Amino acid sequence: MSPQFAVLTIGDGLITLNPHENGPLRFVSGFSRKVGGAELNFAIGCARLGLQSKWVSRLGNDEFGRVIYNFARGEGIDVSNVEFVEGYPTSLNFKEIREDGSGKTFYYRQQSPILTLKPEDMTKELLEGINMLHLSGVFLSIDPGNRKIIERVLKLAKEMGIPVSFDPNLRLKMWTIEEARTTFEEVFPYVDILLTGLDEIELILGESSEEALVECAERFNIGQFVIKDGANGARAYIDGNWYEKEAFVVKPIDTVGAGDGFDAGYIYAYLNGYLPEERLELANGVGALVTTVSGDNEGLPYLDEVLPFIHKEIVIER
Repeated sequence: MSPQFAVLTIGDGLITLNPHENGPLRFVSGFSRKVGGAELNFAIGCARLGLQSKWVSRLGNDEFGRVIYNFARGEGIDVSNVEFVEGYPTSLNFKEIREDGSGKTFYYRQQSPILTLKPEDMTKELLEGINMLHLSGVFLSIDPGNRKIIERVLKLAKEMGIPVSFDPNLRLKMWTIEEARTTFEEVFPYVDILLTGLDEIELILGESSEEALVECAERFNIGQFVIKDGANGARAYIDGNWYEKEAFVVKPIDTVGAGDGFDAGYIYAYLNGYLPEERLELANGVGALVTTVSGDNEGLPYLDEVLPFIHKEIVIER
């Protein structure tokens, strides 16, 4: 059966170098090559859950670019709007993982191929048949010119009645908090579903009290204001009401990509008519499973993996 709903996202794809040892990167001598990127992780998460997933990007016309392209295509993602470009090396990042699963990311994405993407590449044809446009602050942070691209696609989505989800995905190594705040002020009025970490929204707003969150949601008319808080669970302000769901207890191995997985879970649940608390539950479940596997997207579950997990069903493996 073909997927009932389709999502589209726009962003950079990277080769991620995962360390063979935990601890400070300066002491690590070996790495495994993986594929990553916030928006690509989201697209993979959606595809595994059963959504039709379209990813718009640009890759270097090099071996690493082909690794990413083939990986995305192998996950069932629509890569018809991914192009190879000359003279722009495919972006890289190196991960540092500590013993508790937390970590840092070191980016090498100057002259990213995504810089060749232009506002005129955003067309109505690109959005035909799309049920949700998902955007991330990572794409916006790469280059100021990307803001024109997002402005155009947001206006097209509004004209076509396509809802928009947005994850600020704050990367202060990429831009300043002042630049981020200014840009988000322009994006938020178009957003139907905001998916943000509690620490992120505190930096963006300057505080994270319930009153400040409600004021922001109502000021920008954000219908679903979703707060991700890791091991503390998640909550959402929807139509004047707060909904909460506790986190699932797991032993984290690598927390990178958990937020992208949460986003994919929430959007899948929303499009399929889940109630607010059910959306949070599924999203928490996807995010939790991501942390149990090393890698940005290796732990993103299929639907038949996450449903037994959140319902605490016993699965017979043999």
